[in-house]
Amino acid sequence: MTGWWVADLWQRGDTVLLMSWIFWVISSIVLHELGHGFAALWEGDTTPRDTGHLTINPIVHMGWFSIIALLIMGIAWGLMPVNPSRFRHGRRGWAVVAAAGPAVNLLLSALCIVLCAVVIRYSTFAEPLSGNLKMFLVVGGWLNIYLMLFNLMPVPPLDGSMILSGFSNTALRFFSKPGVQQFGLLALFLAVFSTNLADQAVDHIQAATVHAIAYVVMILPGGQ
Repeated sequence: MTGWWVADLWQRGDTVLLMSWIFWVISSIVLHELGHGFAALWEGDTTPRDTGHLTINPIVHMGWFSIIALLIMGIAWGLMPVNPSRFRHGRRGWAVVAAAGPAVNLLLSALCIVLCAVVIRYSTFAEPLSGNLKMFLVVGGWLNIYLMLFNLMPVPPLDGSMILSGFSNTALRFFSKPGVQQFGLLALFLAVFSTNLADQAVDHIQAATVHAIAYVVMILPGGQ
């Protein structure tokens, strides 16, 4: 996603795109982590509440290092502390808690897509407000799909590995190996950022988001 790094957006001078990108990266990560936290509470684990992580404060979820990395390199991450030993459904509970984060991203994307379609179909806002609002919602739509798919990859410590471990003993044993835990994510980042895989993924996701918006516009009452 090098073309979407904050430095590149700053050089382009597109303030609306830059602010949309920063807003959606931070807010999507925060809400993703809150999804994990509330799911953990539902599973009987009060660790997120006990540690003060049931907050919308991005510093709590991301930390300054992650935010600085976002501004410099265009990548960021978050953390929600949980204690799986407290989950009432054991390993199945771990899978539920892990899946809650990507589920939040899916809901955010769907919301942005529907709202963008509504703006396109019914808005009477004049330019540039209308165009800026549509850009803001499109970025939120495709970015959350990207975050969902990325987090569902079966690489520790991403959510996909936790979900598989909750249902498969084989996956649990594999992902518990020290080498897999230590080098899995590093290998993934090297594979992604040493190639154009991330850029290709973004292109496809953006295209799919635009098609989804167009479809919703078409089925809205009065749509063409």
